[in-house]
Amino acid sequence: MSIAGHIVVFAVAWWMILFMVLPFGVRNHHEAGEEGDDGIEMAAPVKPNIGKKMLITTALTIVVWACFWAVVEFKLITLS
Repeated sequence: MSIAGHIVVFAVAWWMILFMVLPFGVRNHHEAGEEGDDGIEMAAPVKPNIGKKMLITTALTIVVWACFWAVVEFKLITLS
């Protein structure tokens, strides 16, 4: 498989894993017991920790991609 193919697999896996990781640990203002200020929706997350979630996503994606690379490189699964 070409380098471009591996980049595409990594990018698709990264986005899929990001959408799986995003809801972890999210609390809204209502759950946190905070009072709503003017202009703030009570369902908005208090601290979404996006940077931390992106680092976790990248680490998990590297593991998933390494497994994919091993399967392709060592021909562990054949389709024909």
